[in-house]
Amino acid sequence: QVRLAESGGGLVQAGGSLSLSCAASGRTISTYAMAWFRQAPGKEREFVVGISGSGRNTAYGNSVKGRFTISRDNAKSTVYLQMNSLKPEDTAVYYCAAAGTVTLTATRYDYWGQGTQVTVSS
Repeated sequence: QVRLAESGGGLVQAGGSLSLSCAASGRTISTYAMAWFRQAPGKEREFVVGISGSGRNTAYGNSVKGRFTISRDNAKSTVYLQMNSLKPEDTAVYYCAAAGTVTLTATRYDYWGQGTQVTVSS
């Protein structure tokens, strides 16, 4: 069992930056690929970015490439999401998730956090 808890969401102006954290507890997360998803009102949950257990491999959604950066510190059981050049369309609830491998499909993830709201004002 892995428990995930996101933090760091909030309100930011367009063009600004925000950093999210996902703290994991329970089983060792180094064996899990981790990802960030987001879901805006009335929309499906969207893959944002994923990182392999070792941290060597990453995958980014097209809408955030060049603006968002994922990283992980397995010693601290924490995954980070640095978000720069934020746009109003980035507004959503951001979720942290864990799976055996990085995949774009939300249903393939075994564990989820409760989510944190990110709001970008224009």
